[in-house]
Amino acid sequence: MALGDEPRARRRLRARVTGTVQGVGYRPFVAGLATRLHLSGFVGNDPGGVFVEAEGDDAALQDLLRGLRDGPPLARVETVRVEALALRQDDAFRVVESTRDGVREALVAADSATCAECLAELADPADRRFRYPFVNCTNCGPRLTIVTDVPYDRAATTMADFVMCAACRREYEDPLDRRFHAEPVCCPDCGPRVRLLDPDGSTSRGGEAEAEVEGEAAGDPIRQAAALLRAGGVVAVKGLGGYHLAAVATSLSAVTTLRNRKHREDRPFAVLVPDLATARELCVVGSADAADLTGPARPIVLLPRAGGAVRLADAVAPGQATLGLMLPYTPLHHLLLAEVGEPLVLTSGNVSDEPIAFDDEDALRRLGPLVEGLLVHDRVIRTRVDDSVMRAVGRPGGRTVPVRRSRGYVPAPVRLPVPAGRPVLACGPELKNTFCLARGSSAFVSQHIGDLENYETLRSYTDGIDHFQRLFAIAPAVVAHDLHPEYLSTKYAFDLAAADPDLELLGIQHHHAHVASCLADNGRVGPVIGVAFDGLGMGTDGTLWGGEFLLADLVGFTRVAHLTAVPLPGGARAVREPWRMAAAYAGLLGLEGLTVARRHDRRWDEVQRLATAGVNSPLTSSAGRLFDAVAALVGLRDEVTYEGQAAVELEQHADPAEAGRYPVSVLPGSQLPGSQLSGSQLPGSQLPGSPLRVCGEDLVAAVAEDLRSGVAVERIAARFHRGLAAAVVTVCVQIRNRTAVTTAALSGGVFQNVLLSTLCREGLEEAGFDVLEHQQVPPNDGGISLGQAAVAAAGGASVERQPDADVVAQRPDQRAEVEDLVVAERRGAGVGPPRRVGRGAE
Repeated sequence: MALGDEPRARRRLRARVTGTVQGVGYRPFVAGLATRLHLSGFVGNDPGGVFVEAEGDDAALQDLLRGLRDGPPLARVETVRVEALALRQDDAFRVVESTRDGVREALVAADSATCAECLAELADPADRRFRYPFVNCTNCGPRLTIVTDVPYDRAATTMADFVMCAACRREYEDPLDRRFHAEPVCCPDCGPRVRLLDPDGSTSRGGEAEAEVEGEAAGDPIRQAAALLRAGGVVAVKGLGGYHLAAVATSLSAVTTLRNRKHREDRPFAVLVPDLATARELCVVGSADAADLTGPARPIVLLPRAGGAVRLADAVAPGQATLGLMLPYTPLHHLLLAEVGEPLVLTSGNVSDEPIAFDDEDALRRLGPLVEGLLVHDRVIRTRVDDSVMRAVGRPGGRTVPVRRSRGYVPAPVRLPVPAGRPVLACGPELKNTFCLARGSSAFVSQHIGDLENYETLRSYTDGIDHFQRLFAIAPAVVAHDLHPEYLSTKYAFDLAAADPDLELLGIQHHHAHVASCLADNGRVGPVIGVAFDGLGMGTDGTLWGGEFLLADLVGFTRVAHLTAVPLPGGARAVREPWRMAAAYAGLLGLEGLTVARRHDRRWDEVQRLATAGVNSPLTSSAGRLFDAVAALVGLRDEVTYEGQAAVELEQHADPAEAGRYPVSVLPGSQLPGSQLSGSQLPGSQLPGSPLRVCGEDLVAAVAEDLRSGVAVERIAARFHRGLAAAVVTVCVQIRNRTAVTTAALSGGVFQNVLLSTLCREGLEEAGFDVLEHQQVPPNDGGISLGQAAVAAAGGASVERQPDADVVAQRPDQRAEVEDLVVAERRGAGVGPPRRVGRGAE
């Protein structure tokens, strides 16, 4: 031994790694790193995550521990716990078999878009997976949609039905191969196969379209499907989490046919484009948008249109200033898009208001009558998962916010600011439903379930809850639900409690859940001034809320201000027919001579009389209904065919150069000492006893005056948005002056309006507020379940209040009417008899 050389200390460590570390190539990553560091030991999976034992000199072990916190591209490491062990003198580092012993803490990865290496193989004629539509590796491919249990091994996926060939087995068992324990690994010799079916379910011969396909390609189902699409047909395509309906996006006849068959009158379609360059020809794409479009989640991204060379059919997104674009995320999509050579409409495989089809027999039954062919495969989809949707907000190149959080993001957990002491199930709302399971600091928000209005969606909801409970080993002790007793999600909570008296039921007010969701999304506990603007939600006083200012934390809230309540004439019909809201506001203000009144002259007076008398006209403070009234007044939309259509069109008509705004009065409430928040030590003087009233009717009156003066609709729309945003700032400042709370949180579906949210954020920041907005979950009802879970974890509840001073107490028989209206809101259907499902049936 040379002078000064000393033997390095040899140690052995055990590391427990938790997070998304199964099914993402984490074990081969660890094995490769440990081998390069000349360490011995082993790595394996168990229900808790990944376990590692490593032995070697101390410096190499420290390098390993640093590496464990990084991992391969799809890994998300949450914790690395380390302990010292006695030396064992292993002769190498190896990957060991998984074990099913232990507490289940391992996380399931989200589905991920095809990686660059797999795409290179897909395009290489010399590769054995050339043009194979299921090529994948540990860095990409299906995860949540195929997993049936944990630990995540092939036997616990729907790939268990496919026996690996010798070549795939060699890759699967080689720790140095990127397909080492890639559970969906397969090839043309041993994996799933694609078929093209005729609408009746028989194997397609391609029909007239086959004449376009020559030679060996004549038997290629993907080329046959492409020929059907080029010929103007509609094709159902089985993807990762369900079926899509596809049509050539540049063909007016094809897109119109799809729209008619799907019974989708106006709602825009998503468009699949081959690459970022094509996306930039169609839309303005900022850096954050580009990151979403090309990232592993591959959501639909809503973007402003651009005047590029690619021309889509007008029927793709009629009257819209934005487009929903997505890039291909499976090998099958890449191959099909390349064969067609044109952008494709790729919309959910369903008829309006139905859940997306994912079961093959169900898809044939429901989609067969809508298409010229079905491009199917024999890999079973375990979990139905819709595409995610993001929207660009703020300045170009800024950030994106979820509109629908689903494929590519779920089931990655959201961290709760207050850990749940007991496991929680949050049942979510009725519309845009998600559910959420929580344990400790982890909240597992489900994929988009949809509107709980039919048996198929309800079955998907209950199956999803059962599946998540198994995957994450969560047996709820607390069940949180909306206050609305007729929501099917609430009835489900009641049924659980009826079956298990030990369960604790916790009712969470809808708008408190919105604000709590924004708090949890930002890792905060409050207090905040929560601005919750949406369509309709059941208030604690039995009225319909929707334009709320709440002084809130995760435990409680006080309603400190709201938009003035106005009648909802005709109940749910007013949701479908915005002109009725215009009539309600006009009646309150005594407005006459309106163009919208002349358009509905035979019914206008009758509707106003109903509103004045309070007959089938419950009161609502809804911000969404205020947008409806203005959209109808200016002539943009008297009836809607999908949720939020009137508000969307009003936003899109706003002139960005207009700097004017309409004034809004804020009427004071009576004074009451103290706070009903959990943080009763809040600084400040007094809080409103009856809330401040924000006079939305001032905006309507100003709109009517400008219309009479001939002001352009674009300027009116901008002044309305600016006036409402200024009112939000004014009210928040007044509340801050009384409470010293300096943080504002913006939530609710109305804040999907980029113009309004931007104006509010900028105005509040200029006024010195710290402004919280959604980042991980949508501001709409898709984020409600996270808010419910956060409140339940913090041990909170909804604060009951007496009816506001400016709201006349409703007749007892109107309470049930209000409940039905919230259920019917946004469905475009009249109010029928209340549904009675499960506990609480009469």
